[in-house]
Amino acid sequence: MIAEKVLLSESEIEQLARDFAARSVEELLEWAVAEFAPRLAMTSSFGAEGIVLIDKLARIAPNVPIIYLDTGFQFPETDKFKERLRARYNLNIIEHRAALSTAEQAMVYGDRLYVRDPDLCCRLRKVEPLRQALKGFDAWIVALRRDQSPTRAGIGLIEWNARHELVKINPLAAWTRRQVWDYIVKHDLPYLPLYDEGYTSIGCAPCTRRTEVGAHERSGRWDGQTKLECGIHL
Repeated sequence: MIAEKVLLSESEIEQLARDFAARSVEELLEWAVAEFAPRLAMTSSFGAEGIVLIDKLARIAPNVPIIYLDTGFQFPETDKFKERLRARYNLNIIEHRAALSTAEQAMVYGDRLYVRDPDLCCRLRKVEPLRQALKGFDAWIVALRRDQSPTRAGIGLIEWNARHELVKINPLAAWTRRQVWDYIVKHDLPYLPLYDEGYTSIGCAPCTRRTEVGAHERSGRWDGQTKLECGIHL
C-alpha cells in the first residue's frame, strides 16, 4: 500500500516550529517519523552534525533512508567513514550520483570546473542529483545549525521547502558547535578523522581547506570564493 502524501499548511508548519522550540531533538524526530514515514528521508555527508542526528535517529527509526550525494570529488576518508557508519548502525544509505562522471564532466565543461565555475559544478554534482533523490518523499531531515554561517542564521526547526515541495526539518537548528562535539565525546561516537587535521566543515576535497583560527567553521569551503553554500540548502 502506497502511503498518502502528507499535506501541511504554511501556518501549521509555523506553529509546529514554535511548538517544538522548547522540546528535544528526539521528540522532533519522533514526530517526523510518525507524521511522514515511510516518505521521510535524511541527507548526510557524514559530518559531525550528521553523526549526532544519525545516532539519535537510529534509536528511533533505524530504517529511515540516509541519502548520500556521491560527487566523485569527496575525500577518500569520507567514503571509508560512510562504510564504518553503515556497519555500526546498519544504515539504509541511498547513494546518488551526477548524470555525468567526473571524467565526462571534464570532457563537456573542461577540467577543474570547480575552480572556474563552482556554482555550476555544485549544480551538476549536488543540486540536480538531490532533486532526483528527494522525489517521492514528503519530508527531509538535515543537520544544519544556525551558527554555522551567516547564510544559515535564519533557518527554522521546521520549514516548507518550495524547491522540492516538501517539509524540511532542521532538528539541530538551535544547537552550537560546542553542543555537537560535547555530544560526540559524551557518547563516544566516531567522526571523520579530517576534523583532527584542522578541518571544521568537510565537503568535496578540491574545494575544502583547513580553517584558520577564529574564522567561522565554513570559511574553509570554496577557498578564495565568496561562496558559502553548494546550493542544496539555500
